[in-house]
Amino acid sequence: MTSALSSLAEAIDVARGILPDERDIASLAPAELIALNEQIGRGKRLAESVQALVASEIQRQSRPELGPESLAKIQGFRNPTQFIAATLGTTTGDAARLVKVGEATTPRMLLSGDKAPARHPHVGQGLSDGGIGAQAASAIIAMLDRVAIRAGAEKVDQAEKLLVSQAAGLPLDALSKLILRAEAWLDPDGVEPREADLAAETALTIRRDRSGMIVINGKFDPVSGAPVVTALEGMVTAKLRAQRDAENARAASAPDVPATPLLDETTDAERRTIPQMQADALVSICEHVLGCDEKDLPLNGVTVVVRMDLETLREGTGTAEIDGIDAPISASAARKLASSASVIPVVLGGDSEILDWGRERRLYSRSQKLALGERDGGCGGCGLPPQFTKVHHIRWWARDAGPTDLDNGVLLCESCHHRIHDNGWDIQVEGTGRKAKVWLIPPAYVDPARTPRLGGRARYDFAA
Repeated sequence: MTSALSSLAEAIDVARGILPDERDIASLAPAELIALNEQIGRGKRLAESVQALVASEIQRQSRPELGPESLAKIQGFRNPTQFIAATLGTTTGDAARLVKVGEATTPRMLLSGDKAPARHPHVGQGLSDGGIGAQAASAIIAMLDRVAIRAGAEKVDQAEKLLVSQAAGLPLDALSKLILRAEAWLDPDGVEPREADLAAETALTIRRDRSGMIVINGKFDPVSGAPVVTALEGMVTAKLRAQRDAENARAASAPDVPATPLLDETTDAERRTIPQMQADALVSICEHVLGCDEKDLPLNGVTVVVRMDLETLREGTGTAEIDGIDAPISASAARKLASSASVIPVVLGGDSEILDWGRERRLYSRSQKLALGERDGGCGGCGLPPQFTKVHHIRWWARDAGPTDLDNGVLLCESCHHRIHDNGWDIQVEGTGRKAKVWLIPPAYVDPARTPRLGGRARYDFAA
């Protein structure tokens, strides 16, 4: 704990140096603001590390066998989690998670009086270094404990080490994807039984509220939900692209005229939020099914893509992945999807299909994008699913005369694409196939050393 407290004090001192009391945050330069944000994040994680250690000790000194001598009862609380929650101003659930993290990352006292190593030393090290916070630690520990018996100590230790190293700098929603895939690697035989449990929970309810609105609430297991997600997201993406193209066309036709939208039907549609667009997409799909006049839904050729290696396909064991769905699926579920969805093997294309086009065409083909999806896993910058990306020329088509070849392409979402084009970032790809690594190189004004930052599948996928 001493080292964690020292690191916390150091982070606070650095933050104070960036923003003395008399300065306003609005006066900070961008580099100072970024540095302050980093120190606040590190300080928060270090504080949670200390909190977890303290919480586990409060739990130990409040164990039931102590009776009225329990620390929590002396302080007027029924149990230690209530005591911790009241002190920290959090929920009892969060307090309980802190206790579990502390207990799992500190050495254990044996009946003999000796100390045994912590159950999860890599998570403990990540906490004490300030690389991960208590929530990330709790999520990792919960999964590892769930599969520990079936996976074995060696694989659990390997997965723990990898997850802690990859969790640093990831938001919790991205970490949850890593944890799901790590669990599938640790316990592949458990994926199919979990699918059955999830399928049993699949449900959709429809009701009408007092205003007459129809309220639809549903949850789907990964297999049945994949076509729903793919169709809705494909239609929303097509709508957003159409809006952007229309805006660009208006700007090109009248560059000196301020944008003053007309109050017409098109403008109303442009103002709709993503949830509203998803509702519109569901309505369009249902109208189409009922036989409306519109024969072709604007899905831009999207399809459910199931990824599995050849051995998994042949043997029927192991797991597969669906583009845009976080949870891996079993081989048997992937086989069921094969009749209505594309099953893409690791080796893409064939003798009759060209995957490198040189300078003969500017736009990448669908097969090339599928191949890059296999390599990058999604957006090379932020990890968004492939359906939200376009293929970007690493050596630009116009500026650098870059060819439309696989080794010159990378999947990028709209936001990351603009970051590369407008803000001076560069991209390098190291290796080929699923083991390739995408590196994003910041401009000198962001990082004078221009230190490459890992992106793509290597950043957002769990790969033991």
